[in-house]
Amino acid sequence: MAIGGLISHRNFGSFVGSGKGCESQVRGANSTAFYGKFSTKTARQVAPIVPSSARLRINCHLNGVTLRLPATHLPKKPRGQWQNFGSPKVNRTCAYYKSEEFDIPVEAAVESLNPEDGSGEVALVEGNVDGAAPWWQQLPKRWVVVLLCFTAFLLCNMDRVNMSIAILPMSKEFGWNSATVGLIQSSFFWGYLMTQIVGGIWADKVGGKLVLGFGVVWWSIATILTPVAAKIGLPFLLMMRAFMGIGEGVAMPAMNNILSKWIPVSERSRALALVYSGMYMGSVTGLALSPVLINRFGWPSVFYSFGSLGTIWFALWLKKAYSSPEHDPELSPQEKKLIMSGSVSKEPVTVIPWKLILSKPPVWALIISHFCHNWGTFILLTWMPTYYNQVLKFNLTESGLLCVLPWLTMAVFANLGGWIADTLVSKGLSITTVRKIMQSIGFLGPAFFLTQLSNVKTPAMAVLCMACSQGSDAFSQSGLYSNHQDIGPRYAGVLLGLSNTAGVLAGVFGTAATGYILQRGEQVTRQ
Repeated sequence: MAIGGLISHRNFGSFVGSGKGCESQVRGANSTAFYGKFSTKTARQVAPIVPSSARLRINCHLNGVTLRLPATHLPKKPRGQWQNFGSPKVNRTCAYYKSEEFDIPVEAAVESLNPEDGSGEVALVEGNVDGAAPWWQQLPKRWVVVLLCFTAFLLCNMDRVNMSIAILPMSKEFGWNSATVGLIQSSFFWGYLMTQIVGGIWADKVGGKLVLGFGVVWWSIATILTPVAAKIGLPFLLMMRAFMGIGEGVAMPAMNNILSKWIPVSERSRALALVYSGMYMGSVTGLALSPVLINRFGWPSVFYSFGSLGTIWFALWLKKAYSSPEHDPELSPQEKKLIMSGSVSKEPVTVIPWKLILSKPPVWALIISHFCHNWGTFILLTWMPTYYNQVLKFNLTESGLLCVLPWLTMAVFANLGGWIADTLVSKGLSITTVRKIMQSIGFLGPAFFLTQLSNVKTPAMAVLCMACSQGSDAFSQSGLYSNHQDIGPRYAGVLLGLSNTAGVLAGVFGTAATGYILQRGEQVTRQ
């Protein structure tokens, strides 16, 4: 499947810091330092950033005057004592400067000393300023946003696939046949279909933070209420599953909108692959934990426990995430410059050019490809546990655990594909060619391995074929799923909403049709 987008005049590479350290000015006088400007105020501010494990020696020679900081500015020393460490032989980080006329503040404690070379030195002994902050605080903010989106998608699929396991005991308790099970499984997509384009428009106009936060809260509440609806009656269960689909339907367009603003093109495949691997890890987690919870606490427990996790995520999302780097007050100037260096406008969209969008062949290539991709993916997602249980004769626990392997394979290969795609782009291969290569693997791989299922003779080989199918399918994350931001970054949410609408239709018809086919097959077998 050829997926194209015209991309030109892109700059690729990694950010290199400006090399400037600190800048400060006190009372109109300054001292020019190797990394910037240095003052006695700056010297007093150095000590608090040094970790407690480090020892600090600061000698500031200013035209014959030496500053020695009191111990109150050094970690783990009693107030009011002076600190001098002598001259140990250690590795040191130094900033040298040439001093100029400087007005020493009255409150600074000074001693007279005639330096031999007139130089000044700030030495960090047995310490490293870079290690002052924990690693998670040093993580670039754009990757914090990516990780939060990853977690949202993990919860998304946990809440979605738990029905695939819970439907087995539920169908026995309520007496549902295969056609009814297929109807229940497909009802999720009724709501999911409704909010694809609407969610994309909403995200492009008001920002992805609000839309994705709404989606997580909505589908979490619907997940918690699912057992109550099931016990009231089938129509209420179908309605609740559709409500859940409404919440999850806005997730992908909102995420696509956010990442189109936060992630440079040179990191796009890796970022999207990581986020979408959250869906696969959500399937892994949900399919692995659901049988355990059902066996110990009953089938309603999976809906109560999984749904409640959305509240924790929402609290972190409100605190850490922003729709655009322009709105983030904690974003460093260097990272903001890197993100905003592209020519694409980061402002919210006011008018959607529908005629222009729908007139482009690459857009229709995305729509058709998304439909074909989701036809197989959603059928496997919803019917794989039933296949293991009824065809391969695995029990409930085995069905859930063996379902984990294909999705775990997808999580690994999605990130591998993202790394390969970004590497190819960085080496000069056109983005259009890279997307076509990745999507070709994503289509041809599953087509080959799934056709082998009719020939395998053992359950182990069937599971292996499913794992290989899903692993090659994961390359689509660096193919069609990355192409929306390539061909229309300003309208990334709308484009994903359009193509995913076609994908949802594939899920609705494919899932329901599979249940109907199975029902007819059972009737023929009985005859």
